[in-house]
Amino acid sequence: MKVISPQVIHKSDTGGVITGIASSGDAEKAFDLIGARVKAFDPAAVIDGVIIEQQKPKGLEILIGGKTDPSFGKVITVGLGGTLVELIRDVSLRVLPVTTEDIDAMLRELQAYRLITGFRNEPALDKEGLIALIDTVARFFVNSSVVAEFDLNPVFLYEKGACVVDARIFITDTPHEGTSEQRSPMAPEILNVKSIVIIGASPEPSKVGYAVLRNLLSFPGNVYPVNPKHTTILGRKVYPDLASVPDPVGMAVVVVPARYVPIIVKEAGEKGIPLVIIISSGFRESGIEGEKLEDEVLAIAQEYNLRIMGPNCLGIMLPHQGINTTFDPVSPKPGNLAFISQSGAIISTIVDWSLPEEIGFSAVISIGNQADLSFEDFLWYAKDDPHTRAVILYVEQIREGKRFMDIARMITEKKPVVAIKSGSSRIGRMTASSHTGSLSGSYEVYMAAFREAGIIPVGSMREAFQTAELLSSEGYPKGIRAIVISNAGGFAVMSSDYAEQFGIDLVEFPPAIIAELDTVLPADWNRRNPVDMVGDASAERFARTFDIMIKNQDAWDIAFVIAVPSAISDPIRVANELVRFSKNTHKMIVGCMIGGDSMKTPLRILRDSGIPNFPDLEDAFRAVGNICRHICWEEYHGKICGSGPGSPKGHE
Repeated sequence: MKVISPQVIHKSDTGGVITGIASSGDAEKAFDLIGARVKAFDPAAVIDGVIIEQQKPKGLEILIGGKTDPSFGKVITVGLGGTLVELIRDVSLRVLPVTTEDIDAMLRELQAYRLITGFRNEPALDKEGLIALIDTVARFFVNSSVVAEFDLNPVFLYEKGACVVDARIFITDTPHEGTSEQRSPMAPEILNVKSIVIIGASPEPSKVGYAVLRNLLSFPGNVYPVNPKHTTILGRKVYPDLASVPDPVGMAVVVVPARYVPIIVKEAGEKGIPLVIIISSGFRESGIEGEKLEDEVLAIAQEYNLRIMGPNCLGIMLPHQGINTTFDPVSPKPGNLAFISQSGAIISTIVDWSLPEEIGFSAVISIGNQADLSFEDFLWYAKDDPHTRAVILYVEQIREGKRFMDIARMITEKKPVVAIKSGSSRIGRMTASSHTGSLSGSYEVYMAAFREAGIIPVGSMREAFQTAELLSSEGYPKGIRAIVISNAGGFAVMSSDYAEQFGIDLVEFPPAIIAELDTVLPADWNRRNPVDMVGDASAERFARTFDIMIKNQDAWDIAFVIAVPSAISDPIRVANELVRFSKNTHKMIVGCMIGGDSMKTPLRILRDSGIPNFPDLEDAFRAVGNICRHICWEEYHGKICGSGPGSPKGHE
């Protein structure tokens, strides 16, 4: 017997469910008890009645749920069900539609999967029947214009068949409309400009217009400052308005107050400028009036067929072209990482941090409010950019989820993309109207969408850059089999722990490789992987060990080389041997040269050869673990990682 009350969301929590009713007398008592319990829980609850239903024999409790995400549309959740579902949180998500192969993969991701296939002496349950049920429910949800969210919890799964024991379905009067997924992405050549105009250039160092012009003084093309109150700024001729600027102009940077932006965009359209970067704030982010102003700007841009970046953005940096339209005080070095961020403040911090770390960029892009150009447009640009080997995204919100996924899939087939999503806290989930709502919050949906699109999600900015740098240098390994070579026994032991923690498979050496290593290593070496070469290991011992691993490179996919300062080894020679090791394999080589001043020159040798080094062992294994997790996910789903610019060593 179950209570029916619009105020009771989770019936069990209120005492609104009673099982084991065996007689009419039991039924009367249960009815009275449910009424008393629910009223005690919530005196204002309106009890419309009760449901009487047959009590089924216990099966494995499964949750099947669906919700409508504002960015990605309809998603499905599958996991371990029952009353403890939020506590256990053993679920898998997908953005719909899904195939039966996707559903099978979802079940395999669950910790409870072993209960489905038969745990210990328990019989296997009807997995194929469960897949068929989920497939039917998923298609029903996709095809329904009025169902916004639902819970089937629990679904009892038996050796043969399944039974939906309880269902809750939420209907909406305002169906999810989706997004304009057919909109063409930005033409990449729009960023290859030979002239830039700055509207709102200023001679005052405290003004944004001054900083932007200063940053563009090194641009090899033509720069045209516009300000009706001045004739020269920073030695450059200033034009009174856009109309007086000589043709052609490839890009306009706008730093005037928001109220003047619509007329500026109109003038840019009349002049035929293809791209307008609006740094000015005071639009959608500032409230209703700002939203109206942003809509007006977008309408004008669409009328003249020009593209808008921003508004409320920092601008764009293209170091290989000498372009920096931001008001950031420093410019980044040229490199092969593209960083696309929704936060201008994070860009400023990352660029400042990148200089002493000697990290270079192919592009640094601030998308701001995404009124027009968005993450997917700049992903499309990065796809064929010859300078970009890997992409990092800092995401707060994606406005057109399905379009984003479609375009992201195209680039991740060629180049690695790593993403960090802000907003992982559980605030707001406590009021969710269903189990599914509490389990598949916005953050979880983003994680599922990233994985489906081939993007590697990470948990911090540090992880993002370490993972992307490793991929831009080494490309994807062919598998997750790893070896560890170390001259420090303690670090060798720690590496075993980290490998297990982050899902990296340490190879078990066959007798033939151990026999070969016996010829070059001391008699007391540990004779297993990780290889502890003992503390007196010289550069020559590193070299001879590397030679054996080069010869047997079919037995492994990833090599961690851990080197610490010692009185015997010469770190510079070790670094040069590590470079030789890398050049003679088609494998992922991860440097872990750990130390202080004695490692400065060796680290430069590695950096100049494009070999990543991690001064912290845990960071190295976490970054590789992110990549291994991605490889396993992609391989199971029948996808193959790209072997283009994102794989400079020729990895598949």
